[in-house]
Amino acid sequence: MTNFIEPPEAFPYEPPTVQVRERYSRLFELTNPPNIRPCKRAFDVLMSSFFIVLTSPLLLLLYLMNFLEGLIDKSARGPLIFYYKSVSRGKVIKKWKVRSIKHTHIKSKIFEHDDWRAYAGEWDDDQKTFTGKFAKKFYLDELPQFYSILWGDMSFVGPRPLAVHHYERDLEQGNITRKFLLGGLLGFGHIRKGTEEFGKSEWEYEYLEQYLEQSCVSLILLDLWVIYRGFKVVLEGKGL
Repeated sequence: MTNFIEPPEAFPYEPPTVQVRERYSRLFELTNPPNIRPCKRAFDVLMSSFFIVLTSPLLLLLYLMNFLEGLIDKSARGPLIFYYKSVSRGKVIKKWKVRSIKHTHIKSKIFEHDDWRAYAGEWDDDQKTFTGKFAKKFYLDELPQFYSILWGDMSFVGPRPLAVHHYERDLEQGNITRKFLLGGLLGFGHIRKGTEEFGKSEWEYEYLEQYLEQSCVSLILLDLWVIYRGFKVVLEGKGL
């Protein structure tokens, strides 16, 4: 780990500002995660089931592309789906993704510990497979997380689950939202990727506030709006 150089894109999250601490002061007084709201859980099960069916042809296409690419390039061979340890609602989970880098660039010693750092090359085009580049461009590397939502490890909307060492760094700099909310496929701040607002902690606190205060109908409508914004980002094809 001592020679590991982390890509700057890996952890863009800022600590809470004085203004955030003042505005959301009661959130910083929370000691235990709030109960998972039944209406949000039902929404997650319904929506994840729908998208699993809807996107299954895309996942099959990626499997085919990965297989064919492996016939041409031995360095691209290997399982399409992998996971690393991540944190959601303060709990370590398996965060499943589509592999985007060549197996020859996976750091084997780190890989044995299910550590995200084994796959840190996902931001380096030279280390990516052709299938991986295509998947990353349209965020298709996140498709396996529909299953994580269905199983209850994640939610459709919430702060993005972080690798364990990133979660610990987030706590050290004063952020607490990931202790209390299920990690989301789409985050209230994550949909602002590509703007100056991306990485600002205030959006995560605003969503936690809405989670605690809004009625079921209002919360579901907010989640639908976040999903709409998220899929606009996907269609732009600007993933890295």
